[in-house]
Amino acid sequence: MQELREVLFRNLNIIREKIENACKKVGRNPEEIKLLGASKKQPPEKIAILYELGVKLFGENYVQEGEKKIKELKNLDIEWHFIGRLQTNKVKKALSLFSVIQTLDRIELAKEIQKRAEKLDKVVPVLIEVNVGKEKTKAGVLPEEIEKFWENIQEFNRIKVIGLMCLPPWKENPEEVRPYFKKMRELFEKLKPFAGKEFTELSMGTSGDFHIAIEEGATIIRIGESLFGKRPR
Repeated sequence: MQELREVLFRNLNIIREKIENACKKVGRNPEEIKLLGASKKQPPEKIAILYELGVKLFGENYVQEGEKKIKELKNLDIEWHFIGRLQTNKVKKALSLFSVIQTLDRIELAKEIQKRAEKLDKVVPVLIEVNVGKEKTKAGVLPEEIEKFWENIQEFNRIKVIGLMCLPPWKENPEEVRPYFKKMRELFEKLKPFAGKEFTELSMGTSGDFHIAIEEGATIIRIGESLFGKRPR
């Protein structure tokens, strides 16, 4: 266990150093950046160690897998976000487990969140997922449809949009991802005047490109294998 702790400590320090360097490059404060541990398929003991090392925010892709870990780690004051594609039949459970849904991508899902949130008498913070690369294999609202989508979800008073998220196309050279992050920042700034003071989050950047995402305005970076090590197969 001590050996695992040392590995995770080393990984975390490398990531923190990269965050600081990216922030320094563009004159940002590293305190503005929230590091989310993307813990899909990672064991609870790694999450617990990272929590002790100062990571307080984690994200899960699957409701069932997340539920097991959240129950096992219920004694830790972790903030859990849902970062996968959310099926409508899993919304009820997801709202009882996660404090933020990062992947609102369709009106059908908004209707279900509204319905379940009414029954729970709560307001659900969400991020709108944008398919910034217009990839057929990925979920998300297309960039040119984001304003219309925004208008359509205004009728749902149990949904509070606090920002945008994306998973851009993968590129071997992270510099090639920069235009997608720039586009996300533009969309964020376009919506901000209408969205209110709680519209503050731009969730973008993963293990290979988070430094570029920070330079382009990310406030949440979702880090998986660079933090945890390889996922068990």
